[in-house]
Parts: sequence; structure tokens; C-alpha cells
Amino acid sequence: MAVIHQTSLKPTKLELLTAWLPTRPWYQGGDGAPNLVKAGGFRLDDPQGEVGMEFMVVADTSGPRPTAYFVPLTYRGAPLDGAEDALVGTMEHGVLGRRWAYDGCHDPVLLAQFAALIEGRVQAQDQSVSDTVDREVSRAFSGDVLPRFSTAVDDHEGTELKAAEGVVLRLHRVLGPADDAPPEAIGHVAGAWGLPDGVRERGLFAVLRPA
Repeated sequence: MAVIHQTSLKPTKLELLTAWLPTRPWYQGGDGAPNLVKAGGFRLDDPQGEVGMEFMVVADTSGPRPTAYFVPLTYRGAPLDGAEDALVGTMEHGVLGRRWAYDGCHDPVLLAQFAALIEGRVQAQDQSVSDTVDREVSRAFSGDVLPRFSTAVDDHEGTELKAAEGVVLRLHRVLGPADDAPPEAIGHVAGAWGLPDGVRERGLFAVLRPA
């Protein structure tokens, strides 16, 4: 199990995302900087114990209504080869030193563990407490084994990863409440997050469907 260190980060994750989110095609805000607050999320463990994996939900309160975003991140102790375009930024960790933060949709370690989560081979972990399962994260999958996904492609609503076997994994970057996955889905991951006004919502983080 990953150990969650209660220590300082400079800059903070929210500070990194404040600069990075407006560069994404799925960002819904205007020209001004977002005002981000932590809204939820979960973690997955790296079997090798090297890469930190966090699936953050952040809410932007700069507009008339808060907008929740799903942001998978990986934290590495050295740069990831070939992933310069996926770099969110670097941070100084009070225990681990320099950390490189990446958009996790471009990190093969996160994609492998996210597939394991969909398949039911691993469990989502609490975002802030070590060795604790996050019971609010649910998953479903009607197949046997997921194929390996290709490079992530962003659009105006989310991020899509295709596989050679005709399967598409779509991450919902802009979140909203949803009770069920669409009928064509063959798998999904869902969870809950809290908005700044105290409203708690539940919806889909990712949906797996035929191409």
C-alpha cells in the first residue's frame, strides 16, 4: 500500500492545476484563472512502489456555478521519457524531494492500474489516508481482460483512449451527476465528490464502450 505523507508541497497541487487546467481543451472556464478547491478523488497503488497515482476531483468556483473536473495525476521521482507534453509541473515534496507531476492519462503505470481497477483486480484507495479502501468508488466490467490502450487524445469534453481490439475508454473530465452508465457501456468507474456549497454528487469518472 502507498504511504500518504502529511508534509509540504511547493508549489501545491492546486497551484499547479490552476496554471495547467486552462491549457486543456476540455476546460470550461473563461479567460481568467480558475479558483480551484479540492472536491474529492482516490488513489491507486503502484505494485513497484515507485509512482504515486492520484485521481483528483477539483472544483472551479470562478464562474457563476462551480465546475468539477476529473484529473488523474502521477507523481514521479524522475522525468518520464517521452512525456514532455504531459508534464503538469514539478513540486518540492517535504519528504521525497523533487517530484514530476504528469497528466496520468499519458502514464503507462496509471493506465495499467486503472485497467486493473475496472477489471476488479485492485481496489481504489482513500485519497488522504494510508492503507484504507475508498468504498465510494465503484466499478463494473462485462469482459475478461482489458486490452492495452493507445495514446490519450483530449477533446472539448474529455479524454479518449482507443485499443486495437475495438474498445474505447473515455474519461469524463467535466463531471456531472449520473445514476447509471449508458446502455452501450461494457465497463465504468464511478465515484462521489463534494461541491463547495456542501452538495455531494455522484457520477461517472470513466466509461468503457465498443468503438
